[in-house]
Amino acid sequence: MTITWKNINEGDTLPELKKKPGLTQLVKYAAGSGDFNPLHHDYNFFQAKAIGSIIVHGRFKYASLGEFVSNWLGHNGFIKNISCQYRGMDFPDKQLTCKGVVSRKWEEGGEKLVELTVSVDNEDGKQTTPGKVIVAFKN
Repeated sequence: MTITWKNINEGDTLPELKKKPGLTQLVKYAAGSGDFNPLHHDYNFFQAKAIGSIIVHGRFKYASLGEFVSNWLGHNGFIKNISCQYRGMDFPDKQLTCKGVVSRKWEEGGEKLVELTVSVDNEDGKQTTPGKVIVAFKN
């Protein structure tokens, strides 16, 4: 079913997006983003040793939330604003799940708007990256 502003209701959930980034994907992300902090790719880096692992880039999770919402929207709108907070570390080769729910729907200034409450959750179901997104619909 094509998502339209008319068929969305507050409380609707978005289809989940699951990711399991490994070392290679994190190195590729580092190359694309320019974030070569060794904590994201070098298991011998002193901070990685102290934690027991390298960690997934916070901005990788942020980008995953953008992908998650864009997949849901299709070509029926665009993201006006996206924000998140990094509240927990995530580790490579562990499943991450992007989740979301429609928290508000309204019209303003001729725009059809929806606010989403989103998150990245780890394998244990802990919300490590909560966020908010506002989207504008074309229809």
